[in-house]
Amino acid sequence: MGSVTGNIFTIIFSVEFIIGNLGNGFIVLVNSLGLLNSRKISVAGHLLTALAISRIGFLWLISTKWYMYVFYPNFWMNLILLRTMYMIWIITCHFSMWLATCLCIFCCLKTATFSNSIFHYFKWRVKKMVSVTLLVSLVILVVNVSYSPNFHDFPEFLQLALSNTIFTLMAFTLSLTTFLTLIFSLWKYLKKVQHNFRGSRDVNTTAHIKALQTVVASFLLYTIFFLSIFIQLWRYKFPNSLYFYFCQTAEIAFPSLHSFVLILGNSKLKQAFLSVLSWLKNWSKDVEPSGA
Repeated sequence: MGSVTGNIFTIIFSVEFIIGNLGNGFIVLVNSLGLLNSRKISVAGHLLTALAISRIGFLWLISTKWYMYVFYPNFWMNLILLRTMYMIWIITCHFSMWLATCLCIFCCLKTATFSNSIFHYFKWRVKKMVSVTLLVSLVILVVNVSYSPNFHDFPEFLQLALSNTIFTLMAFTLSLTTFLTLIFSLWKYLKKVQHNFRGSRDVNTTAHIKALQTVVASFLLYTIFFLSIFIQLWRYKFPNSLYFYFCQTAEIAFPSLHSFVLILGNSKLKQAFLSVLSWLKNWSKDVEPSGA
């Protein structure tokens, strides 16, 4: 691969890494300050904070993989180090995906409206549903972790990587289900009220659309992330620097850019974010005259 292409990917990767740390760090800071001030935090706040913390660890791991590949290419030939890196990747990736999936479930159950009694049962027990989902994900993690260290050569490693992709598919499928459920709920609700409101938006419709925008953006980034993991399985059969750079740049987009999707989709975080932007704007105006 030419140095120009490599430099372009490196710049994109570095920008995503910085943005991801700033976005996730902002989420942790705002929710932590809110907890200190009010002594309480919502379920969504708990999920967002835990997700942001796991994302920061995941970002640093992906960055370590990147620079190990660039500056220490022989690292990938050491099975002991590869096992260690792979185990850390499994854990950080697992929490990044499943906490995001729990957020999608929470958003879906809080926003979607159905007359079905089963859906209402889950809707009124949203905290329990999130807790059960997290508990099941921990069981999946234990199974995955206990099975993963048992590879002794690269063919076995590829088999384990494939099995881990299957575990990843479980979380992806749940996110897809919530995405389709929200779309169907919005369509059904709009069809029901279109004659009464004559095209205008009520509060429930606005909530549906806002939640749907967040879930759609999350799902698109989730899809890119999942495809990047799947594509990386073939990298070991066709070793190519461009392959690696492309996959890592796509992989880091989910934990990086998704943080700002969550910030804009949460009223508390969005208000804090706009306040910071306003402060920076005023600060830059104050700095310019003194520097002139």
